[in-house]
Amino acid sequence: MRDAVYSKRQSHIVDFAFSDEVAAVFPDMIRRSVPGYDTVIPVTGLIAARHLGTAGTAWDLGCSLGATTQAILAQTDAADVRVVGIDNAPAMIERAQAANRDPRASFLEGDIEAAPPASLGIEGASVILLNFVLQFLSPDKRLDVLRALRESLAPGGLLIVSEKVANADAGVHALFDDTHLAWKRANGYSELEVAQKRTALENVMRIDSEPQHLERFSAAGFSRIVPW
Repeated sequence: MRDAVYSKRQSHIVDFAFSDEVAAVFPDMIRRSVPGYDTVIPVTGLIAARHLGTAGTAWDLGCSLGATTQAILAQTDAADVRVVGIDNAPAMIERAQAANRDPRASFLEGDIEAAPPASLGIEGASVILLNFVLQFLSPDKRLDVLRALRESLAPGGLLIVSEKVANADAGVHALFDDTHLAWKRANGYSELEVAQKRTALENVMRIDSEPQHLERFSAAGFSRIVPW
């Protein structure tokens, strides 16, 4: 389905949420809104599958409709590999469960910001993935979440993170931001849609710079941090 969530003028724009309406059009929304998404998902799936080898469990946190989960499983025939997708949006989990045809995958509703990883079953993980997830967590909770996930990894475990990032140079950031908005328009979004979506995301998606991310990963206890 084509994304038309913000196509009609709204008198009051509420904060963006992963609602039933968004879930129904999410593949189109993400394809037209996030540059590089069609590369990030299969590549993170490939990295995760290679790290899993012939056995082990990967956790796809903030899994939405399960695109990363399916990308991992597409790269391995190993019967003893498992991928668990977790999301706090019921609409996303319901659709992911309904579309899943691989017995190695499962999807659970859960909130990684509110609940300790162990309570969600995340323990001894070979791989944990956070694709465009940290940016939606409360800034003051991000370090705690990363510390808890670090403790949930098996020895030699891998955390894979993808994020939209801010540039420390305000002028460069403005250039990239304007280019991103132009990219959305080139993908068929109207000025009204671009403006209303941006307003809806203002208080929900708060991005960090790459140095902020690297400093936080180090503080969380990750021993080797590699921007990819």
